[in-house]
Amino acid sequence: MKTEKNILVAFILNLGFSVFEFFGGLFTGSVAILSDSVHDMGDAASIGISYFLEKKSKKKADKTHTYGYIRYSVLGGLITTVILIVGSILVIIGAIKRIMNPVKINYSGMILLGIIGVILNFIAAFETKDGDSLNQKSVNLHMLEDVLGWIVVLLGAILMNFTDIRIIDPILSICVSTFILINTLKNLKEITDLFLEKTPKNVDIEKIKKDILKIKGIDDVHHIHVWSIDGINNYATMHIVSKEKDIESIKKKIRKTLEEDNICHAILETEPEVCSEKECHPKLKHEEKD
Repeated sequence: MKTEKNILVAFILNLGFSVFEFFGGLFTGSVAILSDSVHDMGDAASIGISYFLEKKSKKKADKTHTYGYIRYSVLGGLITTVILIVGSILVIIGAIKRIMNPVKINYSGMILLGIIGVILNFIAAFETKDGDSLNQKSVNLHMLEDVLGWIVVLLGAILMNFTDIRIIDPILSICVSTFILINTLKNLKEITDLFLEKTPKNVDIEKIKKDILKIKGIDDVHHIHVWSIDGINNYATMHIVSKEKDIESIKKKIRKTLEEDNICHAILETEPEVCSEKECHPKLKHEEKD
């Protein structure tokens, strides 16, 4: 609920400021500010999508989404991240053009807008700093980009006001956009790993195996598969070999051990002896038929 509220606050602040920024750009005659207002409107749209998907991700499991709607939050993070990557690249391209063709700007107006921009975007960044979902991290990265961007606008306007060196602004813009782009690509990799169902970073398969084998009555554990739905909740499936009669007690101990190893839900298949490779791999069975 807190994550949803934070994203909603960020959306309202971003949308309101982008409209204010647009008219500020017209007033100052700054093409840079006008361009940034369009960029911020795109940000607001992506944050609005993120808010909708974050809210949807809280729905309980049903017949069509048996694991629940948790991954909709990740989808929101993906959309926001892609928009941020495209936006950063466009800013860099625009900044390069401005280096070659500097534009005349109302420096006093830029300074005033810069101060307001830093304050409002800092509030939005502060509101979205807490939260574990990849969606919120992506939104916070958006807000961080805007804070840094407006700090650049403010510093650039002050420097240009005294020196009239107009290329200062685009040079600083390139530096900030590159920094944001690098961090966004890292976030994209994390999201991609989730969709590829790679083993979560906070899970050690070998440690899980050793911890389970320490439980009395377990002869072997194999075919351990671990993945994450949203980067927070980890799931696992595995085969447990045990000749114990009270198998439910064994399962209870395993699940308690798995919780300590960052697994929140596990499907345990028990068997009296180690199964053959072919029995555990449907793909091998298919190949055998061919």
